[in-house]
Amino acid sequence: MLSGIIEQAWRGGASRSSSTSGRSPRQPFFSRLRAKYDAANTTLDNMKHWSRADGLSSAAANSPDVRRTLRNRSRYEVANNSYARGITLTLANDVVGTGPRLQMLTPDDAANRFVEAEFFAWAEAVGLAEKLRTMRLARVSDGESFGLLTSNERVDSTVKLDVRLIEADQVASPTLVADRSRYIDGIQFDADGNPLSYDVLREHPGDVTFTIDEEFDTVPAAAVLHYFRCDRPGQIRGIPDITPALPLFAQLRRFTLAVLAAAETAADFAGILYTDAPANGEADAAEPFEPIELEKRMLLTMPGGWKMAQMRSEQPSTTYAEFKKEILNEIARCLNMPFNVAAGNSSGYNYASGRLDHQTYFKSIRVEQAQLARTVLDRILNAWLREAILIEGYLPNSLRTLDSTFQRAWMWDGFDHVDPAKEANAQKIRLSNHTTTLAIEFARQGRDWETELKQRAKELELMHQLGLSLDSNSVDTDVHEDKDDHDDQEQTVQQAT
Repeated sequence: MLSGIIEQAWRGGASRSSSTSGRSPRQPFFSRLRAKYDAANTTLDNMKHWSRADGLSSAAANSPDVRRTLRNRSRYEVANNSYARGITLTLANDVVGTGPRLQMLTPDDAANRFVEAEFFAWAEAVGLAEKLRTMRLARVSDGESFGLLTSNERVDSTVKLDVRLIEADQVASPTLVADRSRYIDGIQFDADGNPLSYDVLREHPGDVTFTIDEEFDTVPAAAVLHYFRCDRPGQIRGIPDITPALPLFAQLRRFTLAVLAAAETAADFAGILYTDAPANGEADAAEPFEPIELEKRMLLTMPGGWKMAQMRSEQPSTTYAEFKKEILNEIARCLNMPFNVAAGNSSGYNYASGRLDHQTYFKSIRVEQAQLARTVLDRILNAWLREAILIEGYLPNSLRTLDSTFQRAWMWDGFDHVDPAKEANAQKIRLSNHTTTLAIEFARQGRDWETELKQRAKELELMHQLGLSLDSNSVDTDVHEDKDDHDDQEQTVQQAT
């Protein structure tokens, strides 16, 4: 119906056009619209700025040479810049924390508790939390991290599965390997774009033992964990998270060193001898640039016509701290990290603005934890269960027929509230009006609600046996915000909106 109306309007316009202006009956009545975008125009002012823009694909833009250069520079900056090191460590600690905890959600509660306990013991034996933090650190400086699911007989656990981390440099296309279809940067893909295998160099290209033979192993994709952030469709390898901030880190260090050098230069001179007399005027002769050694607490006389003044130290300037704050804020933005977290300094924040800035950061952390659970933890758990099923009599019978679709959840460390009393009161209100559950509130703290309630029941039973009572009325759970804090919150929200 709509197409008929459009066709009728088109023919009607064409007929009116032909009758009034003598145009062809098939010529459309509507004039052609020519639109422009200012950003698409190339002028003398912006030509140099956009000269590096290209239309390369994600694989071509992130070529091995480009990624190698970015990795080397990122590693150098993280190793030598205190802010870069602190930011990466803070990010890894916030994302991984002390490690994820498994929560099985199958109908068999007893089997769930058994698997959770055994998987936790295995994770402690292989140092899973430390390896996850290393993988997150590597994604910041290398852009990606790889883990190989291997068997390690020295693992102090019934299941001998292990995760061996390798650097991105080792996953590469050896120069001696023959060209293969759908083979890009050391990864073999099928027709649908799924990875089939990875070529892993046996020696790191930066090792002194690395030879030109470049011996490598082809590892099936099922045994490889590839952790990176995909920014473009078709992207198969990652680039460092701090890539946009690398020039800023260099500027920050150069500015700090320049200010320090200027202050040291000014401090090297105790004073300067000068005269107001014109050249060849009436003043005693004095050798130019001749150093004069001064004694402490002595009254000095100057040559006739000459004066002495101290050097004025003008470094650091008043804009020094402001410049470092602004450039560090720009550096941290590419990681969705607020300034006070990146700088480790919240002196300029009030309570409300600090909470507001952290909302974006905490949401980014939750997104990263979800990706880490999907791409790394779920695959590790599936591999662990496959190994455990092969061990006779190890798993309960209800778990021996599980497939990869069984329900499970990963709990992470919660974030400490700035004001625990306010948070406790908010939890009380949410629970009383049924807008939350104990499972949700405990999960925010990275704890299992069933385990905590059972532990609390044991404590209450023991307190009852010992004749101890918990007087809930002795604790005032009503929290009243003072007027200044309320005004700070209103002012911050108004500024944000």
